[in-house]
Amino acid sequence: MWVVDTCVLIDVLEDDPDFGAASARLLDERASEKLAICPIVYAELAPAFEGSNELQQEYLRGVGVDFRRPWSWQDTRQAHAAWNRYAKQRRQRLAPKRPLADILIGAFAAGCGGLITRNRADFAGVFPDLLIIEP
Repeated sequence: MWVVDTCVLIDVLEDDPDFGAASARLLDERASEKLAICPIVYAELAPAFEGSNELQQEYLRGVGVDFRRPWSWQDTRQAHAAWNRYAKQRRQRLAPKRPLADILIGAFAAGCGGLITRNRADFAGVFPDLLIIEP
């Protein structure tokens, strides 16, 4: 199963001139392996749909993304370990500032198998074993 990052879904939704077609193609290519988002991505998408759950869920169904996959205790443990790794890197000035949301998305993806994002650098340093593909 592939977890889809917010940026890829926005690319497709807005038909981004630089990334829209490539992002849509990659989602189509990976659909047979199942696509999902974590609760964080669901929340991050809210402004794109002006807070409408109905419109957002219709869109996600249309692109074939499971938006109801629950957060698990294993996800929490994975996020805990990743945030600790990140904090150590940050204290040594080896990592740029990252929002906690990236850590949570990466932890969820690590428990699912892989991540589709166009922001590899945001995840690779903290999740070195995470399979990441980019459009």
